[in-house]
Amino acid sequence: MAQERSIEVLVQRLDPTMPLPQRGGPGDAGWDLRSRIDIRLEPGERSLIPTGVAIALPAGHVALVHPRSGLALRSGFTLVNAPGTIDAGYRGEIGVVGINTDSEVAVEITRGDRIAQLLVQQFQAIDWCEVHELPGTWRGEGGFGSSGIR
Repeated sequence: MAQERSIEVLVQRLDPTMPLPQRGGPGDAGWDLRSRIDIRLEPGERSLIPTGVAIALPAGHVALVHPRSGLALRSGFTLVNAPGTIDAGYRGEIGVVGINTDSEVAVEITRGDRIAQLLVQQFQAIDWCEVHELPGTWRGEGGFGSSGIR
């Protein structure tokens, strides 16, 4: 098995009693983010939920906030803006914009509950090169469903 490479990401605990982001298991891509507050979301309600941590990413990296699939399945709790984007220049508290998609039952989130996953990725800088026409491909301008794959 290949050894994981790591980068250093500075993290600040804004609430000293909250744990730092953790992975569920070795090799997992996502780092669990936890709710810093108790909150109840009524059906269809959304709210910004603080996590108690702030980070400083190295240049050329982005952190993406993803929903937790088990939480979505069990309670209908998911993220409105998934994935949320945290740029390297942001230094504030990571917040999770959660929504209760259940039409009948409220979602209860307790301080310390795992509510999202954070994935840190390197990205490639690009230079936009404007052209009058793009090169052709087998698909051309075909949009959704045009590949014929079902």
